[in-house]
This record gives sequence, C-alpha cells and structure tokens, in this order.
Amino acid sequence: MKQHEPEGFHGKWYSHPPMRNALIAGAITGVTFALSYSGLIAQTWEIALYVIAMFIGGYHWTREGFEKLIEEKEIGIEMLMIAATIGSAILGMWDEAAFLVFLYGAAEGLEEYTYAKTRASIRKLLDLAPKEAHLLRNGKEETVPAETLKVGDIFLVRPGESIPTDGIVIKGRSSVNEAPVTGESTPVVKEEGQPVFAATMNQEGALEIRATATFQDNTLAKMIHLVEEAQEQKGKAQAFIERFGRRYSPLVLVSALLMIIVPYLLGASLSFCASRAVVLLVAAAPCALIMSTPVALAAGIGTAGKNGVLIKGGVHLENLGKLKAIAFDKTGTLTMGKPVITDIVPANGSTEDLLQIALSIERLSEHPLARAIVQKAEELNIKALEVSEFKSIAGYGARAKINGKFFVVGRPELMGNNALPATLESKARALREQAKTVIVVGNDHEVKGLLAVRDEIRPGAVQMIEELHRLGIKVAILTGDNEQTAQAIARELKVDDVRASLKPENKMDALKDLLRQYGAVAMVGDGINDAPALAQATVGFAMGAAGTDAAIEAADIALMGDDLAKIPFALRLGKKVRIVSTENIVFSLLVLLFLIPTAVAGMMSVATAVFFHEASELLAVGNGLRAGKIKNA
Repeated sequence: MKQHEPEGFHGKWYSHPPMRNALIAGAITGVTFALSYSGLIAQTWEIALYVIAMFIGGYHWTREGFEKLIEEKEIGIEMLMIAATIGSAILGMWDEAAFLVFLYGAAEGLEEYTYAKTRASIRKLLDLAPKEAHLLRNGKEETVPAETLKVGDIFLVRPGESIPTDGIVIKGRSSVNEAPVTGESTPVVKEEGQPVFAATMNQEGALEIRATATFQDNTLAKMIHLVEEAQEQKGKAQAFIERFGRRYSPLVLVSALLMIIVPYLLGASLSFCASRAVVLLVAAAPCALIMSTPVALAAGIGTAGKNGVLIKGGVHLENLGKLKAIAFDKTGTLTMGKPVITDIVPANGSTEDLLQIALSIERLSEHPLARAIVQKAEELNIKALEVSEFKSIAGYGARAKINGKFFVVGRPELMGNNALPATLESKARALREQAKTVIVVGNDHEVKGLLAVRDEIRPGAVQMIEELHRLGIKVAILTGDNEQTAQAIARELKVDDVRASLKPENKMDALKDLLRQYGAVAMVGDGINDAPALAQATVGFAMGAAGTDAAIEAADIALMGDDLAKIPFALRLGKKVRIVSTENIVFSLLVLLFLIPTAVAGMMSVATAVFFHEASELLAVGNGLRAGKIKNA
C-alpha cells in the first residue's frame, strides 16, 4: 500500500497520475469487453488490448510492489495483486485480470490522491505569504522577491498587506491578524519591539520590520514542515497493523500456493485449484485494514495544523483521544503571566492622588509590581511628581521623598507603627483572599490607600475548563505559587484539583500521581521551565509556541498562539480520530472475515472478490477523511 504521496500535487482527482492511468485502463477494459461480447473483435486483439490495459493500469502499483520486494525484502499487498493478475491471465480469465488491475489501481490512486490533497491543504498556507517584499535600503524602497530576504533586512508592510517573513517591529503601530499561524481569531496589536510572523495580515497601520528569519525558515514554513513530518509518523495502532500486514501478506501467498498444490496432488483439476487460489489472493488482501488508520491520522493532523495546533505525530493524536485529565501550569498558561492593578482603594484622597504618589516612586523601580503600577497610571494619563532620595527596599517595596515628605510603596510592614485603619484592614484581607497582592501607599503619619495587584486569568480560561468538564476531563493546576493564591484561582476557574508551592521536580512527582490516578493525563505549560512535566505526561502541550523553537521541541503538541479554546478543540479532534480509526479497523476485519471463508469455499468469482475488496478499501478511505471534518475552536 502506498504510504507516501507525491509532493505538492494540486490537480483534479482524475489527473493524478495513478488515478489517470487506472481510468484509462478501465476505459480500455470496458470497450474491449463490449467489443468481445458483441463478437466484433478477434480473440488475439481482445487479449492484446487487455494486456495494454493491465500494463497502463498496473504501472504504478506493480513497480512499487517490486521495489518493496527488492529494496525492503518485504512481500506487500501489491505482490498479492500481481500474483492474482498473473494467475487470472494464465487461466485465460483476461477480462477479470484487467478488471482487477483497473479497480485496484483506481483504489490505490484515490488513496494516494487523498494523501496528496491532505498535504497540499497544509502547503497552501504558504500561499498566504506574499511573493514580494518592500525592502528598505539606504532610505529607498525597493520591491524584491520575498524569498531573497535575509536576516537583518528591513522591510515595509502597508495596511492590507501580508507580512512576508518573521521579524521584529522597529517602527509603527498596527493590529495584525495572526490566524494563519496561531489560529487566534482576534487581531493582535503590534508596536515597536514586538514580533510578527510570516503570512499574517497587517490591518490599519504601516509597519517597518526587521527580518529575523529567511522566507524558507520562517515560522509558517517550520510549522508546515513539522505537520508534514507528523503525518509520516505512525500511531501505535497503525504501526501494529503494518507489522501485522508484513507477516500476513506472505502467509496469504503461501496459503494460495498450498490451495493449488495440495488439492492437485490429491487429484483435483489444476485450473479449478488455481482459480480458487486467485480468488483467495484478492479476497484476503488486507488493503482496507492497512488503510484504516493512516488516512484518519493524516486528515486529523492536517486539520489541527490549519488551526494553529501542531501535533508532532500520530501517536500523540491517538493519545488525545484517551485523556482522562489535564494538568495546567498557572502562571503564563491559565493566567496572563504579568501582574496588573485590579483594585485602587484610596483612604481619604482621590484615586488620582494615590496613583500619582505610587507612580512617582515606582517609575524608578524595575520590579514587576512596579511596572504594573506605572502601566495603570499611564493608562489614566497621570503625571509623575519629582522625587528625591529614592531607595529600593528588597522584598518590601520602595521609598522616596515627595514635596519634602517621605512616602513608601510596598508591604504594610513599611508603614512602621502606623497600622491600617479597620476599614482598610478588612478590605486588604478580602483582597488577599482573592489571590491579590496588597500594596500600601503612605508614610509614618498617614495611609494614602491600597493598591491590589494580580496576575489576571486569561480570557476564555473559565469557558475552556467548562468545555473540558463537558468532555468528561478532570482539570488540575500545578503551580509554584503559594497555597492561598492557587486556591483562589482554582475556585474562580472551578478546577478539580490544585497543587501549590511546587518546584519543577515536585511538578513531575505531582504529575506521576495524577497518572496513577487517571491513567492518561496531559500537561499544559510554557514548554521550557515545565519541560520535565511535559515529558512525563501522556501528552505535553506547549502554549504560545509561535516562533519559539524551544517550546515546540519540549512538547508533543504545540499551540502556536495563546488561545486556550484550542485545547478542547484538540481533544475533540483526537476523540473523533480514535473513533473513526476504530470504526475502520472493525469494518475491515469484518470484511476479511466475510471474504476469506467465502473465497475458500469457492462461493465467489475473481470479479466479485475484486469488487468487494476495492469497495471496502474506498469506504475505509472515505470514512478516514471524516476525521478531519470537525468544527473549529
């Protein structure tokens, strides 16, 4: 059976070379049969035309059969079909021999075309990248072929144009539709210092971009290459079936020979024995069984790739259908990965006064919490005051003098003996219970108010977990954060299990415990510091892997963007592929259980055996393609 499709075939199904040859052979066979039945052609011409039809229709698959025999020392299904064709011809059944070649060639041609289209649908993503780029050189704009761009080149992308290759924005601000690469449906705002990817669409503003990858090595090209490699990798079921086929095909060939030799030695007619053996060769060929999983896996991997989900092999797609639980890293996976101001609680003055003091001091600090305060103040257009004698107090906060008075921003301990008023103390306690870090602004004489900071939950995280629960999947959080913060996030997300204060090695132990509890467990993380747990899991997901080789390498499945909805999508796809593959395997075995006894009992002609055999293979291919038909996330 053909397992490798021609590279980049984009034509109609009937122009695909193996299919085209089979159709020509079928036309010759049909015309010859009609002329012969009508008595309008001599037997010599009839045989000659059948031989021509068999040569044309069998060219591709007979060549492959002999290559497999010579190069791999393997008797494949093609050799069974070759033996059946030759046997029919020797017995004078030229019409049935030609019919066999036509139908088998048509089934093989359609199978190969299916693979070619699956591959081509992924490669079409490359067509989204523009063929030309506006290169900026010495202050002048020059239009050049996109494939000539080198790392470090600066190019211009106007509104409405696609980005030719990966790069970093060095000038301009715009929103970019990244759906082709990350699967994100919402445009992403891009400004100086932010990465952009090939084939994504610039929307309203002009961008000057410095190339970070060549056209041949950009994120989209790497993604397509990974999907193509994954389609070549076999799942466990497929590998087992192929091992079975390598032993089964020689067994069928030997059985057919014994069906000729043994009855003949016992006095039976040679032609009768040979006819029965030919029928057995056709009926027992396990084409549908061997095709039961690879088409479904290829279709599923291709569909996932087009939606920004890279599945690195058939075994990982199969495993998606077995999952009982998913463990998530918290920071940067379920949350945004950077703290933001969530609450501003002034004591007496206004919100603006409170933020102005905090901004004036914290703009001199590089602490992540300080960055959150500065960002919030800038959003509200609050201006900083002049400060002096700034001092950062490690682990506590910072202090500085403003208008002759010292102020502190940080933990309540910095306030000295000035305790928080009862109302603020109560509010601070409530904020901490919500997994928020409380920052006090004031001095020894007065408390200006509180600021609450939290690493916010990603948009869509709640809906994603609800969807996982509907799929029957248990959800756990494995995090290095403290117990109080982890429990607060877990309550909000309604997860089933939370394990906090975990070091990387503890995460792996926690995952092993989940594996013992549920059997098949996925881990979702950033692909780098979660690498041990990702490797330990049944399936490892890397979040936001676009442009990040390390994240893609660390996981079995890479989500090119940060869209958590892709996780339930991937699970639904895995479950569907597993169901379709199982359907095909059961169907194929039932077909063999019907055809083999019928053939041995002599209740079937060669033509009938060929018809049932090829029809079952086409049904298996058609059903396998259903695996890729799934609603987008």
